[in-house]
Amino acid sequence: MQALNFESTVSSFLNHLTIERGLSSNTLSAYGRDLRKFGEYLNGADLALVDSTTIDSFNIYLKESGLSTSSINRIDSTLRSFFKHALLENGLPNPTLEIQLNVSKRRLPKALSVEAITAMINAAYRESDPITLRDQTMIELLYSSGARVSELIGINLGDLNKVDTADGDITTVKLRGKGSKERIVPLGSYATKAIDDYLIRIRPGLAAKSSKTNAALFLNSRGGRITRQSAWNMVLRAANDAGVTEHVSPHVFRHSYATHLLDGGADIRVVQELLGHASVTTTQIYTLITIDKVRESYALAHPRARG
Repeated sequence: MQALNFESTVSSFLNHLTIERGLSSNTLSAYGRDLRKFGEYLNGADLALVDSTTIDSFNIYLKESGLSTSSINRIDSTLRSFFKHALLENGLPNPTLEIQLNVSKRRLPKALSVEAITAMINAAYRESDPITLRDQTMIELLYSSGARVSELIGINLGDLNKVDTADGDITTVKLRGKGSKERIVPLGSYATKAIDDYLIRIRPGLAAKSSKTNAALFLNSRGGRITRQSAWNMVLRAANDAGVTEHVSPHVFRHSYATHLLDGGADIRVVQELLGHASVTTTQIYTLITIDKVRESYALAHPRARG
């Protein structure tokens, strides 16, 4: 078989993901990182010579490198997609057909308490620094919508809408999720008020600092769209100021959003739609958290729960 260059095949694969599947830049970056690990392992070897033994050896190498089981499974999934593409484009035999899924211990996403979230929202705003009203609004919106951080910073002014219902006006926001899929989610009264305050008091001043019109809802101090890293730093700062010692990230608010909805009696299919999950199976992991809470309460409270 004709020799195949690894880098050019990777480039063809990523172009396919971009053009044919329309994957987001974050997803493409993740594919690229996984394939770079494999490329470093091959160290210039001809891609056409890769077989199932090579893949097995690579998996051993990953385990010895200290990678978690979930990370190895993700990389294996990337390799499956990559070699499937190489088979279609170059007729390269697929060496990943015999990859065995590594079984990992179930890890439930950690949700923050309502009290911890409220403390972070309150701590995010500092009267001495008015721009932090934007930070407070972003945290409020993370919790009110279940948005991923990439979805949050991608919100445009035109994505906000007011819907007239029998119970009064409801504010909704359009979120652009994985694979450019869009969904509309309702916002609570606290998030709605926070957005209105930010739009009136802070955003006009930020927008005036740039000569270009920016459609983004959340702007940085120069009038441009706020970055993913800035959103992360803002969340970490709020956690520190609030004295929250648990692991905190923007994604924790998404976990908390789903968990608290289910705790409050929301239908799992509704939560699935709100989170933008393609399958309800993905959403069901949050029901396990609720079941664990029920089991713990039962064990502590029922006189015949323990021997």
